[in-house]
Amino acid sequence: MTKAILTVDDSPSLRMVLREALTGAGHKVVEAEDGLAALEWLETHQPQLVITDITMPRLDGLALIERLRSRETMRDLPILVLTTESAPASKARARAAGATGWIAKPFDPEKLNSAIRRVIH
Repeated sequence: MTKAILTVDDSPSLRMVLREALTGAGHKVVEAEDGLAALEWLETHQPQLVITDITMPRLDGLALIERLRSRETMRDLPILVLTTESAPASKARARAAGATGWIAKPFDPEKLNSAIRRVIH
């Protein structure tokens, strides 16, 4: 069975755009509206990649990344941050939390899929 890519974003329209871009490239996609919903799904599933926004209600992307990196089974999981934030300090915080890479919104589907190919083994 193909492992899914978990997308985590509080914007339904962005999740839809992500789903179209990723399924169009042959990926299976699972969606979560925030970090807590993602953690619930991750209790019983192991994705091949997580793509997360930073700014979300209940549990933001940085806290989600930190929680995932604290789990033995998630230490090597590729995690891409997809966000409108572009400040170097934001990128540094994401990297310090354990993010694998960074993609700016709005994103180009070709560049997104290229980044995914670089981090999925």
